[in-house]
Amino acid sequence: MSHFFDWIFAQYDGTATHLVVLEIIGVIFGFLSVWFSKKENILVFPTGIISTAVFVYILLVFGLLGDMLINAYYFSMSIYGWYIWTRKVDETHFIPITRTTNTEKKWSVLLFVATVILVCLIYLFFDKFNSWTAYVDTITTAIFFVGMWLMAKKKLENWVYWIIGDIISVPLYWYKGLIFTSLQYFLFTIIAVYGYLAWKKSLNKSPQTLLK
Repeated sequence: MSHFFDWIFAQYDGTATHLVVLEIIGVIFGFLSVWFSKKENILVFPTGIISTAVFVYILLVFGLLGDMLINAYYFSMSIYGWYIWTRKVDETHFIPITRTTNTEKKWSVLLFVATVILVCLIYLFFDKFNSWTAYVDTITTAIFFVGMWLMAKKKLENWVYWIIGDIISVPLYWYKGLIFTSLQYFLFTIIAVYGYLAWKKSLNKSPQTLLK
């Protein structure tokens, strides 16, 4: 086990200490955000805001422009989601978890395609299509864009996008040397599966409180 941890920290040779510390902080708050999302707890948004703000800076340094863009998007969508989740359908009940409508499915496809095009343009503008990770980053960015949009709207299917994107992100970040982030996405995958099952049980039920 000690050799494993030695190997992990060896991946950070030459990396500024403050970046490693920030990554750990971002991972912790990112984990809390996904956990609170699974619990349908409003704290998903403030913890997510902290995590995404940290990763915007880290990803800019590491040149993962797509994921940097998505974290900036997460930041803004967390504010939007915070508003949506606290809207009430009556005096005591909040917006319920529902399935994606046919119209929302069409918008999801359009958002996915638009995101792929946007991220490709950004990579081309900065001449960053110099590794296979850039192409994978483009796809995961589009997947997560849709997932975050659906989560903010409290749609059950958001978890399907998170699961797919998380699975792809594990080897991507491992390869890039962001080991803690890779392990975070591995845990995210597990939580996302449980999150889908938990939200499915709560389908169409309006919670009386979002702080559980």
